[in-house]
Formats: sequence, structure tokens, C-alpha cells
Amino acid sequence: MISHNHTKDTSEKNLFITMVLNFFITAAEAIGGYISGSLSLISDALHNFSDGIAIIITHSAIRLSKKPRTLKYTFGLKRAEILAAIINASTLIIISFFLIKEAIGRFQNPSPITGNLMLLVASLGLVANVIGTLLLKKNSEGNINIRAAYFHLLSDAISSFAVIIGAVFIIFYKIYWIDPLLTILISGYILKETYEIVKESVDVIMMSSPEGIDLDELKHLIEEIPLVKNIHHVHLWKLNDNDTHFEAHIEVDNISVSDTSDIQKQIEEKLHDKYEINHTTLQFECDKCENKAII
Repeated sequence: MISHNHTKDTSEKNLFITMVLNFFITAAEAIGGYISGSLSLISDALHNFSDGIAIIITHSAIRLSKKPRTLKYTFGLKRAEILAAIINASTLIIISFFLIKEAIGRFQNPSPITGNLMLLVASLGLVANVIGTLLLKKNSEGNINIRAAYFHLLSDAISSFAVIIGAVFIIFYKIYWIDPLLTILISGYILKETYEIVKESVDVIMMSSPEGIDLDELKHLIEEIPLVKNIHHVHLWKLNDNDTHFEAHIEVDNISVSDTSDIQKQIEEKLHDKYEINHTTLQFECDKCENKAII
């Protein structure tokens, strides 16, 4: 069985390899784009550069999230990964808008492009980005921070493929306007993908209730437990991708502490089995709160 720590080490190793690949391709595409005159190739270089920076931020955030909890940071630094995801995605959004602006200018003033060089360099970029995407794919499924870096690389792989197609059209048909068109299409795709990451990350930072959990349904589930009269003052939030927290006041009849322990165990099991909530804080009481609304 693969341990959690081994998985973390593997993801960090893959991040490092991907970072080296990205900075190499950034240099190649920037030089190739300048010589060939291809804006879409330069846009791919900028995206790859942002990927390299994103991976550095991602790696740093993973390191921070593994630090132990302290008296000052009682939750630890797990949300460093969420902040990194926001920074990564937001940076890509800004770059995409800049490239769209430049592409519109190219439509107005098209310039000749060396298609053969554009094709060669874009092919190198595609190979590097596919390798990086495959390295990060597995770990991206359970970590929003790595998922942001993964989408950086996936978007670059798609853009490199699009640049290759554009180069073919330029070589055989001299259609130079396809270069800024590809830049706009690539940037539009990236904006769509990164918006979802920013939205999800902001929801976590703002401590919104996780999607897919209906609080009214959750309340009914808990109140089905014998001796539980009511739950109220509920708080439900995600600390990061893997930690969902729940706290509430549990109104019960006048019973012993040992009885509340059994009720607590039942609540924790129900919340974990149905909603994958893994941290609960419950306050048991008997006719204490006047306001017994769920929120």
C-alpha cells in the first residue's frame, strides 16, 4: 500500500521535473517566437513561464501545508495551498487578457511569420507540456493547488497543439491572421478553465458550505438519532481540499454525559459516511438557546 507521505514526495518530485521542463520550453518558445514573428508562440512561452512560476508557488504551498500546527496557527498552514491556487489562476487570467489585447492589434497590423520555425518550436512545447500534464494528473484529483498547476500545463499543451495547426496553415497557405486568432481562442479557453478554480478557491477562503451538502437534509439526518431534539447554530466549511469541518449545538433531553458520547459517535459516523465530513465539534445542551434556527 502506498503511504500518504510517499504520495506527497512523488508529487513534489513530479512538480520539480515539470518546472525544469517549463523553463526550458519558455526560453525556446520566446526565442523562436521572436525570430519567427509568431505572437501565438510568444503567448505559449508566457504561459509556460507562468507555469514554471505556478509550480514554484505550488511546491512552496505544499511545504507550508505540511508544517505542524502551532499555538498561533492552530489549523496549521493548510490554506497556503488554496492561496497558491488563487494566485496561479489569477495570474493566468491576467496574462490571457493581455494576449487577447495584443492579438487584436495583430489583426489590424498583420506581419509575416516564419512557419517552419514556429512548427518546430511548438512541437517541442507540446511534448514538454504533455509530459508535465501526465506527471501532475494523478495528484491533481485530490488537491486544488496541484489542480491549478495541472490546468496551467493542460492549457499549454492545448495551445501548443493549436500553434502547430496554425503553423501548418501558415506554411502551406500563408494565412497569417490565423496566428492572432489562435491566440484569442487559446486565451478564451484558459479563461474558462481558470474561472472555475478561482471560484472554488474563493468559496473555500470565504468558508462557504461545500457543494453537494444540503444543510436541511443534514439537519433531518441528525435529528433522526434517538434523544436528539434539535440541532442549531450550524457552521459547515472546508479548510482545504481534504478537510471538511462541521460544528453545531445539539439539543438533547436531560441525559448523562455517557449518553451524549454515544450520540456524538453516531453523529460523527453519519456525517462521515454520507458527506465525508472528517472534523466535528458538537456542543450538547438542554433548553439553553432561545434561537434554535439552523443558522
